[in-house]
Amino acid sequence: MPLLLAPGHRRKRSAIPPAPPTAHHRPGGESGPSPHRAAFRPDIEGLRAVAVLAVLAFHAGIPGAAGGFVGVDVFFVISGYLITGLLVREAITTGRIRLGDFFSRRARRLLPSAAVVLAAVAVAGAWLTVPLLRTDLEHDVLAAALSVANWRFVSQQTDYLAAGHDQSPLLHFWSLAVEEQFYLVWAPLLAVIVLTAARAVRRGRAVRAVVALVTAGAAVASFALSLHWTRDSVSLAYLGTPSRVWQFAVGALLALLPWHLLRGPRPLRPACGWAGAAAIVWCVASYDASTPYPGYAALVPTLGTAAVILAATPGRGERDVQGAYGVGRLLAGRAPRAVGRLSYTLYLWHWPVLVFAEARLGALDWPAKTAWTLAAVLPALATMRWVEQPLRRSRTVSELPRRGLAVGVSAVVLPVVLALVVGTTTLRLLGPAAPVDVGSLPPGAAAGPSLLARAEGPALAAGPVVPRPAQARADFPPDGGCQAAPAVTSSPPCLFGAVDSPDRVVLLGDSHAGQWFSPLLALASRRGWALQELVKQGCPLPELTVQSPQLGRTYRECDTWRDDALDRLRTGPRPRLIVIASLNRYTADRRLLTSAWEKTLKRLRATGAPIVYVEGTPVPGTDIPACVSGAPDETAACAFDRAKALPPDPLARRIAAGAVPGVRSVGVNAVLCPGDGPTCPAVRDRILLYRDDTHLTNVAAVVLAPRLERLLTESGALPVTAPGGPGKPAGPAR
Repeated sequence: MPLLLAPGHRRKRSAIPPAPPTAHHRPGGESGPSPHRAAFRPDIEGLRAVAVLAVLAFHAGIPGAAGGFVGVDVFFVISGYLITGLLVREAITTGRIRLGDFFSRRARRLLPSAAVVLAAVAVAGAWLTVPLLRTDLEHDVLAAALSVANWRFVSQQTDYLAAGHDQSPLLHFWSLAVEEQFYLVWAPLLAVIVLTAARAVRRGRAVRAVVALVTAGAAVASFALSLHWTRDSVSLAYLGTPSRVWQFAVGALLALLPWHLLRGPRPLRPACGWAGAAAIVWCVASYDASTPYPGYAALVPTLGTAAVILAATPGRGERDVQGAYGVGRLLAGRAPRAVGRLSYTLYLWHWPVLVFAEARLGALDWPAKTAWTLAAVLPALATMRWVEQPLRRSRTVSELPRRGLAVGVSAVVLPVVLALVVGTTTLRLLGPAAPVDVGSLPPGAAAGPSLLARAEGPALAAGPVVPRPAQARADFPPDGGCQAAPAVTSSPPCLFGAVDSPDRVVLLGDSHAGQWFSPLLALASRRGWALQELVKQGCPLPELTVQSPQLGRTYRECDTWRDDALDRLRTGPRPRLIVIASLNRYTADRRLLTSAWEKTLKRLRATGAPIVYVEGTPVPGTDIPACVSGAPDETAACAFDRAKALPPDPLARRIAAGAVPGVRSVGVNAVLCPGDGPTCPAVRDRILLYRDDTHLTNVAAVVLAPRLERLLTESGALPVTAPGGPGKPAGPAR
C-alpha cells in the first residue's frame, strides 16, 4: 500500500484511514450465528474491539501497528455476516424482507451518531481551520452526510493536481459510505431473491441456496476487480465499493452455508479460531505502507476474521462452543465487549480529534497522538450514551419504520445545512474565484531585485493578493489540459501559437516544466513560432523509474511516455529550442539522479537542437494558498524555510561547471527567493507565487515572462531581437 494510503502522511499523497466499526448488535437482533437461529454473539462484540484498537493504534503511529489498517477487513466481514444473517433469517421466518424495517433500523442506529460528529466538525472547522481549507472541509461534510465520501476521496486521490492539500478530518467516513452503499444494494437484492424463491416447497433451503450462489458470484467478481484495481489504480481498489464487496460476501457466506453441520475433531474449532486471530495480529504487525493493498494481501485478515467467527458458530443443540481455551472465550470477556460497544462512536470521533490536534499543534509524535486518541473516548462515550443508545432503544422511534427513517433523514439534513451555511459564508469571505485576467497584470521586471517592473506603482500598492487564495488553487497554465495525466502514455500534439510555423519551441518535462507554459507561449508568439508542450504529471524527465502515488504502483506509464516523447523529438522536425525542467526530488541518490539525467540528455542532444534547462523553483512543502487565506494581511507569516525549499540543484551545478556539453541553464530563484535569509516569501509585490505546496501560479509565471525571456536571450538560446510583431496565441492543435 503506497504512502498515499497511510494515514499520518499528508494527502500528498494523502492518507486513507480504515473503515469504521459496523452496526452494533444486540440479543435476538443482528448477531445470530446462522440463518436458523438468532443468538447474541459476545465474541463478535469483542472481535470488533480488536479491530478498532488496531485501527486506532495505526492512526496513532504506535510502533508495531503499521498494518492496523487491516481493521477495515475485519469490520467488513463482520458486517456481511451480521446483516446477511439478519435478512435471511427474516426471509426464512416470514417469507419476505421488510425493507422499511431494515432501513429504519440502520438509519436510527448509524446516522444520528454520524450526524453529531459531522455537525461538530462543520462547526469546529469554522473555528480551527483557515478559510480555504474550510471550504474543502464543508464539501467533505456534504459528501459524508450523503454517503458518497469514498467517491469524493477517490476523485481527489487520483487527481495529480489536487496535491498539497491537508488531509480531511472526515477522511475516515469513506468506509461508512462503503457500508451504507452495500446496505442500499444488498438488502433490496435479497428481497428480490426472496420474492423469486417464495413459492419453493422448501423455502428456507431455496432462499439460502440462491442467496449463496449470488453471494459467491459477487465475491469472485469483486475480488477479481480488487486485484485489477490494486495493480492499476490503488485509490479505486482501496476506496471503491465494488472492490470491497467480496469482503462483505465472505461474511455473508459464513451466515449462509451449513457450517454448523461440519464434523471434525473437537480441538479443531479452537485451533481454527486461534489461527484466525494470529493471522489478524500478524497482519497488524507485518503489513505497512508498502504492502500492495487490498489485493491478495487482504485475503489474510479477511479469512482470519472468518475463521474466528466460524470457530464459535454453534451447531444444532449447542449453546456454548467457546470452550475453555477458545479465542472466543477471550473475546467475550467484559473488557473487549465494552470496547466493542464503544467502537462505532470511538471510530467516528478519534480521527477528527487527531487531525484537528495536529492542525493546531503541528506534527505530533506517537505518544502525543495516543493521548489524543484516548481523549476521543470522552465524546465517544457521550455520543453512545445520549444519542446512539436512546434512539436505538426508544419504543416511540422503533414502533413505526417511518419514524426511524425520519430520524435518519434528519441526521442527513442537519450536517448538510450546517455545511452549506458555513461554506457559503466562507466563500463570501474568500472573494471571487473566477480566473484572473492576466492581461490586466502589471508588467514584470526583466531584471533587478523586484518582481514587478514598477513594484511601487498604484496597481498593487494595496488591496488583496493576486491571485486570491481561492483563485490560486485553480490558477493552472492555460494549456487546454495538455499535461498528460498519470494513466496516459503519450502526449497529444498540443501545438500553440503560430501552429503552421516550421519553427517551434518544445516545452518538455513534468508539471514543473508545465508551469512555464505561459511565458514560453508569449515569447514564441512574438517570434511567429509555435510552442509544443510535452509534459506529463509526476513523471521525472531524467530516466528514473518511480512510484506513482496516484496509481499506487510503479509508474510504468511514465517510462513509456518519456520514451515516446524523446523518440518524437528525435524523428520529427528539428525544434528551434528545447526547454526542459523537472523536479529533482524523485530520488535522494545524487549519483543515480546524475546518471539518469545524462541518459535523457544524451538522447536530447541527438536532436541537434539547443537545449535550455530551467532550474527548479522553490518547493514550499506547505499549502501556500491555504496559509495566505488565513493571514491575507500578514503574508510574511507564510514564508517557508529556504534550506528545505531550495536544496542545491545538481544538474544546474554540473552545467555551470561545464560538465554537461550542449545544455544551458537559466533560473529565476534570485527573485522568487531573494537575499540570503533563512526563509523564502510566499507573496512578492502582492503576487501570490504558489498555487499549492510546490507549483507556481500562472500569474507568477506570466509576471516572470520578461525575466525568463531575457535569460534565454542572454544564454544564446534565443535571437537578440524578436522578428515581426506580437502574435495572437492560438489554441492547441491536437
